[in-house]
Amino acid sequence: MKTKPPVVVIGGGHAGVEAAAAAARMGCDVVLLTLDPDSLVRLSCNPAIGGIGKGHLVREIDALGGVMGLAADLGGIHFRVLNSSRGSAVQGPRAQQDYDRYPGIVRGILSQYPNLEIVAGEAGSLSIENGRVVGVQTCNGQNYPCDAVVLTTGTFLRGRMYQGEQETEGGRVGETAAAEMSHSLVACGVRLDRFKTGTPPRLVAESIDTSQFEPQPGDESPVPFSFSHLASEFQPALPQTLTHLAKTGAAVHRIVRENLHRSPLYTGRIKSLGPRYCPSFEDKVVKFSDKPGHLLHLEPMGLEHPWVYVNGLSTSLPPEAQTELVASIEGLERAQIARFGYAVEYDYVPPTQLTNALEVRALPGLFLAGQICGTTGYEEAAGLGLIAGVNAALSAMGKGPWIPDRLQSYLGVMVTDLTTTGVLEPYRMFTSRAEMRLSLSADTADARLTSLGESLGLVPRSQAERSERRWAQLNDTLALLECGALLRGPRSNTPADRIRKGEAGDDYLAHIPLTSFDKRTVLSLVQYRGYLEREQRETARLRDLERVRVPEEFAFELVPGLSHEVRQRLCEVRPTSLSQAARIPGINPASLTVLAAAIVKQRRAI
Repeated sequence: MKTKPPVVVIGGGHAGVEAAAAAARMGCDVVLLTLDPDSLVRLSCNPAIGGIGKGHLVREIDALGGVMGLAADLGGIHFRVLNSSRGSAVQGPRAQQDYDRYPGIVRGILSQYPNLEIVAGEAGSLSIENGRVVGVQTCNGQNYPCDAVVLTTGTFLRGRMYQGEQETEGGRVGETAAAEMSHSLVACGVRLDRFKTGTPPRLVAESIDTSQFEPQPGDESPVPFSFSHLASEFQPALPQTLTHLAKTGAAVHRIVRENLHRSPLYTGRIKSLGPRYCPSFEDKVVKFSDKPGHLLHLEPMGLEHPWVYVNGLSTSLPPEAQTELVASIEGLERAQIARFGYAVEYDYVPPTQLTNALEVRALPGLFLAGQICGTTGYEEAAGLGLIAGVNAALSAMGKGPWIPDRLQSYLGVMVTDLTTTGVLEPYRMFTSRAEMRLSLSADTADARLTSLGESLGLVPRSQAERSERRWAQLNDTLALLECGALLRGPRSNTPADRIRKGEAGDDYLAHIPLTSFDKRTVLSLVQYRGYLEREQRETARLRDLERVRVPEEFAFELVPGLSHEVRQRLCEVRPTSLSQAARIPGINPASLTVLAAAIVKQRRAI
């Protein structure tokens, strides 16, 4: 490793790993600075990867040569496609992970990068020269000069954990908080705010009689994340296991209500917001008081791991209340709690302070990724990490940034949502956030992104060739279905026409050498052809707006005809195109027309 690595990545979670790996794949020497190298990519909440919207991100990360999808396939112990009865655009691949094996698999992948060094240490402050970040100083006095920094702090920035009346400093149980970096950011003019998240109790697996619960098997034909595993029929590397369904009832809800005065969420000690779509169990009981019960998923944390994760029971009630609560769930009367649930509150940077390349406007050379950007979830963190790592590498090379295209990827949707709209609560990816979600199916991520990944230096030629071969075969099959060559007898309409009218298409593909996954992809493309073509026309219209670029130093505050509020929002976000400006809350069509006219007027005056 050189004395001055081009890129330093702070934080060894999912964002940090993808950032470091991306920069390394692009040829940069990288230092990954983390509090504890043994805690790399620890699955600190639910040991699962993927889901609706989230699975799309994992496929896109894989299409760009990333780590997460490959590791999740190797560490998966329960594969299931969510929304499998619905269209492919909203289906979400998900895989329960082996908590103990997954980090080792990731470390094994990272060990293949000779230009990536993992170093133990706490980043204390940033080194600034001429208004630009040029290095990192650790709390014990180590100095790492560099050309770009990626900051991925997770829940550790001034992290504070809550369990009933008890409060302790820390980013997660057993690990200390990081306070110095918050002070450094504030001193450099970066605005911070607070979010919170939580986690449920873990139960001792041997204390649970699973025969009392409804078993949830994985899919008979598991669907992987990585396109490298989609080239043939996939066989999981590890034995597969069951999850089970449980349900809460009136007794459980009564215990929660009786202990609300001890919940930090309801005593006002936690003032920040948590994820809306992954609320604490106390919130479920209070806000959905009309519901007689709530579904819980009992998910093993590994093949040999002694604990079970209770998905849906996130809580910060005191331990004695949690003990009573769990014992009141039908079937868990004798269950033992191995670790009590808790909430954690932490600093984040409101993301409208970032460019679309995830660079801090006030601190060029500093890129942010993960929960520090106001997101929640491993997959969102990993996607932002990849983007930040790419742009840190490009910055170190003296090249312009890569801005993910919103109309081409969920990565682009996420970046523009964060940097344009900002967040009022921790951001989670959903397919409904994308205007073109049919075109952004998880199954087509390689077609959309792998050639781009090759041009960025993220993807080797062999991976790009694999994608090209796959889509050549799929397009040939689509052409056969559309022209009727697979029909015998009268050809009043094509197989594609018949499939769109509701006829099963499996027979037409029976003798074509495609994997079951690719056959499903072909049939989906046939069924939704009309809708996809409509999306393509809408994409062309939106690209016209995207082509109207806003000059870098454009004086939004001087545009006549705009309200003070609109000017303020434009100055905060600093959109780079008319398309991005249109997505800013409060920017109505009339304001957009005024802005477009001002841009044209300035161009004519130059």
